[in-house]
Parts: sequence; C-alpha cells; structure tokens
Amino acid sequence: MHRIVKKTIKYAGYIFLLLIIGLIVGISYLYFSADMMQPKHEPMIPLREMPYADTIIMAPAEVIYNDTLDLRFYADNFLRHSESGLWELFVRGDALERGDAIGKLSADLLHHQEKVFIDQIREIIPSDSYLKFLRFFIVLFNRNLGANVPEEYREEIYGISQSCTHEYDFIGTPYERQLNYHSAHDLGHAMQDYMLVGCSSFAVWGTQSADSSLLIGRNFDFYVGDAFAENKQVAFYAPEKGYKFASVGWPGMIGVLSGMNEAGLTVTINAAKSAVPTGSATPISILTREILQYASTIEEAFAIAEKRKTFVSESILIGSAKDGKAAIIEKSPEKTVLFTGKEPDRLICTNHYQSEAFSEDERNLENIRTSDSPYRFARLEELINENQPLDTKAAASILRNRKGLQDIDLGLANEMAVNQFIAHHSVIFQPEKRLMWVSTSPWQCGKYVAYDLNKVFKDYILLKQEIFIPELTIPADKFIDTPEFQHLLTYKKLTPLLLKKIRKKEKIEESVLKTYQASNPSLYYVYEVIGDYYETMQQPQQAIAYWQQALKRPIPKLQEKERIQQKIQKQSKDGKES
Repeated sequence: MHRIVKKTIKYAGYIFLLLIIGLIVGISYLYFSADMMQPKHEPMIPLREMPYADTIIMAPAEVIYNDTLDLRFYADNFLRHSESGLWELFVRGDALERGDAIGKLSADLLHHQEKVFIDQIREIIPSDSYLKFLRFFIVLFNRNLGANVPEEYREEIYGISQSCTHEYDFIGTPYERQLNYHSAHDLGHAMQDYMLVGCSSFAVWGTQSADSSLLIGRNFDFYVGDAFAENKQVAFYAPEKGYKFASVGWPGMIGVLSGMNEAGLTVTINAAKSAVPTGSATPISILTREILQYASTIEEAFAIAEKRKTFVSESILIGSAKDGKAAIIEKSPEKTVLFTGKEPDRLICTNHYQSEAFSEDERNLENIRTSDSPYRFARLEELINENQPLDTKAAASILRNRKGLQDIDLGLANEMAVNQFIAHHSVIFQPEKRLMWVSTSPWQCGKYVAYDLNKVFKDYILLKQEIFIPELTIPADKFIDTPEFQHLLTYKKLTPLLLKKIRKKEKIEESVLKTYQASNPSLYYVYEVIGDYYETMQQPQQAIAYWQQALKRPIPKLQEKERIQQKIQKQSKDGKES
C-alpha cells in the first residue's frame, strides 16, 4: 500500500511537471508569436521644392523652426504653439506621410508625453523589473492588436514611431509602444472603478437650441496626472482618403476622443461599465477615428461601428449636420445599438447605457446603481432645463458647473459634478456652421477658443496670425479669480503629498492638516485622507471621527462609501479587541 502511494505521488509529480512545462511552452509560444503587424518600409525622405538658379529642384525636406511665431514647418505640414496655450497641428497626405510629419514636427512633445505617462506608471510600479514583466503581460494581452487596427492607422503610427525615443525600449519598441498607447485609453475605461475616466456630454437642437441648429458640448474627463494634459493638441487632418477633420487630444494620439469633420459630423466618447478585457480588439479611439474620417451621417457612422469588435463598452455620441440631430451608438463587446433619445431635440450622455437593448444588462444595471453617472445625468438635465434654449456660452457654463443638484455644495473635484477639475479637454461644436470651441488650461476654466473648419480646410490659414477666431472666444471662467479657486489649487497640491507621507508612515504637521481641511471643507475625500493619516499614526479615535465626517458628505460611488464604512468597522473592532 505504501509503495502504491509513493508511486502515485511520483506519477502525479511527473504530470504536474509536464503541465508546468506545457504552460511555459504555451505562454512562450503566445509571447514569441505575438505580431503587432509593424509595417515594413524604407526610411522616408520627403522632398520639397527649392529654387536654384533659374529653376526649381527637389531637395530633402527638413523641419524649419520659426521661433518668433513659435511655428514649425515640415514639407506641407506645420505645428504651431498658439498664444492660447494649445498646440495646433496640420498634416496632409497618405498615412505614412502624415505619420512621418507628426513624428518629425512633434519629436520633443512625443518624448515629453511618453515620459510623463511612464513616470505616472512608475509611481504605481517603481521597479524596472516589474515594468519588464508588465511588457511581457502587455505583449500577451495585445498579441493580436495589430490585426485589429486598420492598416492605414498602423502605417501612421509607424511613421510617428520613427521619431520616438529609444529610452523606453525595455517596455517595447517605439512602434509597439505607440500602438499599445492607443489601447491604454480602453484599459482606463475597463478600470472605471478607479475613475480614470468619467465624461459628460450633451446635444440640443430644434426648440432647445438658441438658433435651432445642432449644438454639442462635452467634457473629456481622462486623468493620468496634470503633466499629461500640459500639451493639449488640436490636430487638423487633410488625409489622402476620406474627409478632412479636426481632433482634440495629445501629441502622438491619432485616435479620436473629440472631433468634427468637414461634413459636419462630430464624434465624442463616454466610457460605459466594462468587464476587465481578456484580449485585445479594436481600440475605441481608432474606431472613432475611422468614423470621423469616413462617415458623414449617423447611419454611416453606425455601419462602421457595427463592423468593428471592441474590447470595452462605450457610448459614442454622434452629431450630424446632414441629419440635423445627434444619436448615441451604445457599443459593447457583444452588441451595437443606436439610441436616438427619449425626449425631443436633446440627448444627454454620461457613463451608462440608456437604450432598451441594455435595459436588462447586468453590468449596466450595476453601473446605474453604484456609480455617479445617473447623478451627473440628472444634473445635466437640470442645467439644460434652466438655460434652454442653449447657445455656446450657456453650453460652456454647463460644462464648467461645479455644483450638485439644486446647486448643493459637493466639494470641489467631486466626481458627481459635471466639472470635476480633471478634464483633459472640453469641446463645444456647432456642426452646421463647422465651428468648434476648445477649452484652454486650467481644465475647462480657461477661455474656449473657436476654430472655423471652413477656413482651416480651404487653405485660408495665414500662419503669421492665430488660427482661432478671436471674436468668437468664450472668456475664461470668473471662478479663476476667486479665493475658492486658490483653495482648489492648494487641495490639488497637498493631496498627493499627504498620500505619499501616509504610505511612508511619516508625520504630518497639524498646521498642514488644518490647511488641507480648509482648502476643500465640503469634499468627503479630504476627511477620508486625514482619517487615513490618523490610522497610520495609530490614533484610531481621531481616524474614526474623520471618516464619520466623510460619510456626512456627498460620496460619488457606493464602493467608496462602503470602503469608508469598512475602515470604521475595522478600527472599531480592533479597538474593542485591544
């Protein structure tokens, strides 16, 4: 009997070893067979016309800098730094030509954007060895990403990657990194419980619009640190195929987050509740880029959305000058639905689905029950009702609104507010007039500058002048000039410093804690952080008192409320046991 047991254990050991070897071989195969489908090209040598003697010769193009105008030329493309603080990019040609021009014009900005992104990751994962493991995981996860990105956009990304730094090659080649960054936005959506994203948007037309034409407003609340949003970019594309279009994002981002094309079609995206994806598909911003470049109506946009598989859930608000209205494409990995609204002449979009098709979807129902999305939706309804019929200034005031329902004080930077003070950008569109207003820093508090796409795409640009239309500028929010805004900046500055000290269990001066509390006294999170500090200092009664204060204030998500309640229960239990 003893020999049989030993033999069984021995064979079980062999089987386990074979399973481990098989797993290693399988993972290795998946890793080494991953194909990002990098385009294969000889290095580009664009040419430009040069006068020579009495003739014209073709010479290699190079980036020409005009420091006086803060302007860069490359062949038929340019990049300028507007006095508004926005970067304005204009590129034309086929995919590779566009990518090459973006890379050459933006090399320093690309490096900065990548550095602040990697630095943010390093805050979470400080070890290079873990970062290398992260690369291994990303390669496995995104092993088929190339096949899910249309060739045209892979070509453009490849062109950009040729100007990227090799400083981060331990994470991946420049092409791999740039391609993967376009799926980072989707992973942020999948991690919505951590509130990397939570956008608000709306559209009005007919009776609810001041001039009856279509008017769209949106906040793009995607936050990976303030430094990431330093270089906001408005990109104007004149592609060889499809419609000319404008898109708001950051250097190197060829996907579309907010944009309008020459046909008056607009696209904005809002995250919906997603399961953590198990494999790559088409990134949402690449899908919306395809829509903006190749669609002119809601029907055409929906047809493009239907044919692409995505790995997160998204609401895509489409505005159409040709249709004179807006609609929402509600897309999940399983289905794609067109939602045209329940009220006449308006649509509101936050972070949950509204169509009948998703009315019994478990993830959507959970999102409605546990998140701040329905609250922001109700607040947008309230603000639109108070201000209708809306014009562009009224739209800006709604996008800047920091209060809760019936104007209650939520505390600054509360995710229940339309304005959470984390927006990468905010945009207002008038599609029928081809006008778009883009916010300037800080967040959506700075002025909104207007661009006329009719002029931009008809070569009326005089590069010695500003491209935006000064007389259409919406002034900066007066809130910037108030003491409350300075308190907000203090809160923003102190929060990461306090969290760092709490992690390291370092002492914080009482005066600093008082300043912190006074900077944002209505926000629940201030009291949670101070409570966490006292817990670290092993002062449970003070910790519980501050957490209880936090529970008395508006809290965006059910899980955040439960998190604080669990801290109180744990400390109360530990106190009784001791």
